[in-house]
Amino acid sequence: MFKITVCLLTFNSERLLHDVIPPLLKIADEMVVVDSGSTDKTRYICESFGLLPVYKKFGWHGEQMNHAISLASNDWVLCIDSDEILDQETVNAILRLKAGDEPEPGTAWRICRHWFVLGEEVRTIYPVSSPDYPVRLFNRKQSRFNNRPVDDQVEGFLRCERIQGYVKHDTFPTLHELFNKLNCYTTRLVQHQKIRPSVGRGVISAIGAFFKWYLFSGAWRKGKVGVATGLYATAYSFLKYFKSWYQHQEKKESVANEQTDSQIAK
Repeated sequence: MFKITVCLLTFNSERLLHDVIPPLLKIADEMVVVDSGSTDKTRYICESFGLLPVYKKFGWHGEQMNHAISLASNDWVLCIDSDEILDQETVNAILRLKAGDEPEPGTAWRICRHWFVLGEEVRTIYPVSSPDYPVRLFNRKQSRFNNRPVDDQVEGFLRCERIQGYVKHDTFPTLHELFNKLNCYTTRLVQHQKIRPSVGRGVISAIGAFFKWYLFSGAWRKGKVGVATGLYATAYSFLKYFKSWYQHQEKKESVANEQTDSQIAK
């Protein structure tokens, strides 16, 4: 038998916390909640369950998770976001794991995560298909989240198994949040990864994304939700190149202005 610390990230998470926390309490021998500055009732709800959130300014997701992991008392950690709801089958599967012998530190487990956008389950949301299977249960001495600014993953495990069950990933509940995160993700990507600055490449990528993530994926069958996810994929594919191009142009103009000012000063 081994113990598990559940690491939960929150930020203005009052919408789902009453659904997210109870299944986790059935699993957790300890819970660590890291909050990045909620201004809603998140803290109050956590405290009503006997949990005291720890504040950490948000850098990006993997960084937040690794901080939560560092606060854990147990080596085995289950990492969950505040829009992920575990069903009873997943809870039972983890309890069976805990009841057995402690596994090798190099072992990790994936959850089966189904994505919901605007309240409906979807088959795709750029750049993943649904369900996807992220690694979320592992030994912190062996594994950690990488430092990718977007779409981070757990690294370091030697073998991986899948946990039975269903995890509802109820993300992007409104159009505002969908496009707000689209803007945040693409900006973060350009700031921290090398993206070729090219409007033409952005246009070609956007056209390809439209066909792949809207037409060929069958998203068009989902009505307005399919249109939203298709537009998200198309805009994401264009904006990452456009923002990189725009940033590159600003740098060129800044260098040119500095050279002009230097010549005038002489």
